[in-house]
Amino acid sequence: MPGPLALSRSTVDRAADRRTDAAWLDSLWADGATRVLLVGDGTVPVDDEALRFVTTADAPDGERLLLGLDDDGVAYVAVHVEGKPDGGATLREVGAVLGDRDAGLAVHAIALANWHATHRFCPRCGARTRSEQGGHVRVCEAEGSQHFPRTDPAVIVLVVDEKERCLLGRSAAWPGHRFSTLAGFVEPGETPEHAVVRELYEEVGVRVTSCRYAGAQPWPFPSSLMLGYYATAAGEDPVPDGDEIAEARWFSRDELTTAMESGDVLPPSGISIARKLVEGWYGGPLPVEVSWR
Repeated sequence: MPGPLALSRSTVDRAADRRTDAAWLDSLWADGATRVLLVGDGTVPVDDEALRFVTTADAPDGERLLLGLDDDGVAYVAVHVEGKPDGGATLREVGAVLGDRDAGLAVHAIALANWHATHRFCPRCGARTRSEQGGHVRVCEAEGSQHFPRTDPAVIVLVVDEKERCLLGRSAAWPGHRFSTLAGFVEPGETPEHAVVRELYEEVGVRVTSCRYAGAQPWPFPSSLMLGYYATAAGEDPVPDGDEIAEARWFSRDELTTAMESGDVLPPSGISIARKLVEGWYGGPLPVEVSWR
């Protein structure tokens, strides 16, 4: 795939080996150099294509989420707040324009905050849970069981046939002319490669003959990890299931160019791994940019 994946960039050491050191975590909060990122409603505050931080003294109350340390030893901590912070923007809006450090911090913070928001209670007994280890564990207050942040693996696939055409589909939930690569969650006891084969047949009736891993990026909407694949298949007519996929079409490079330029097809957004998969097959940047906000 060409170029870096927008949400896979990071330069900060997560300091996972120090999350159990409560005294050290407290010392970070007492350090005036520590930078605090507010996160709420899936947004983080952004100014001029960079994250906006506050000091610990200016930070509001909320669960503290350790994001890590930079090369100079400066600590970054997120505080989970109710509602959208002032100047808050979503990753879809700013993920592609943030620098490497800020993109990694924003993805980490939003993914953790999304998990905390839906895991206030123990799935075993229903008692309340509390945040520990810098926000990377929740502990049941009744029976002490530990619960860890959830990540749901999903495959996202660009299929190419023997004529070098690619297969794109339109979700039944999407308006207009949006087309993208096909995707689906990995089921329990299943490998990603098996999921590629199953999903393509389930959604459009196409039988994959081979696939190869291309790359991955976190997709915290709310908690996925997208595993990108290129796959091959015979160019049989796709049969959309009508439930998840409303339309699916094979495109040559020339056909896709014409469809995009006419507005008949809106391609995947620049922040997505789907865009990179299509551009890898296309041979370079697509002639049309679009933001799916």
